[in-house]
Amino acid sequence: MAPLILYHFPPSAPSRAALLAIRNLNLDVEVKEVNLFQKEQINPEFIKINPQHCVPTMDDDGFVLWESRAIAQYLVESKAPDSGLYPSDIQERALTNQRLYFDLGTLYTRIRAICYPVLFLGETTIPEDKKKQLQEAFEWLNGFLEGRKWVAGDNLTIADLSILASIASIIHVGADISEYKNLAAWYENCKSLPGFEENDEGAKVFGGAVKGKLKEGF
Repeated sequence: MAPLILYHFPPSAPSRAALLAIRNLNLDVEVKEVNLFQKEQINPEFIKINPQHCVPTMDDDGFVLWESRAIAQYLVESKAPDSGLYPSDIQERALTNQRLYFDLGTLYTRIRAICYPVLFLGETTIPEDKKKQLQEAFEWLNGFLEGRKWVAGDNLTIADLSILASIASIIHVGADISEYKNLAAWYENCKSLPGFEENDEGAKVFGGAVKGKLKEGF
């Protein structure tokens, strides 16, 4: 059987989320970097693999899949269904899904709305309304964590890994989560996870790229 392959760009939060899942499942993987800053994702060779030309992209012995949350779900279900990272209990799984979709549709979307105009559209400041929308997402996430160690309950799930990748990115842009006590405590807990430092290094590169284009801090 061919090795699991992950096409990956370290500054990308979704790409790091998929790699965090791999690290927390302790899977062997061949990581192939696709540099989005150099537009390697539009190389014909990569488009043959993924016509949507995005990362992360996974190749599991010929089965190709992209979208980080789908990759994480697939890897747990196919490689380690008893790991607990994607719960088998229907209500626990539903809550995990809700947190994943919160990251996809709210948290990461609001982070992207702040960062991508700076990276790619020449913006040099962050509008106050976008900062407030991000703070609102932090407040909701802080509420999710009330009375819980992890975002979907007492056990780590792939939702934590997805959200960690997003949160690390915006922290290194300059966002402060210290006033959100539950969120700050959760982030401290995440520091002991496999792959945390690797994720943080990629987030630092992303944060530095954004901060380097801003006229003033976050």
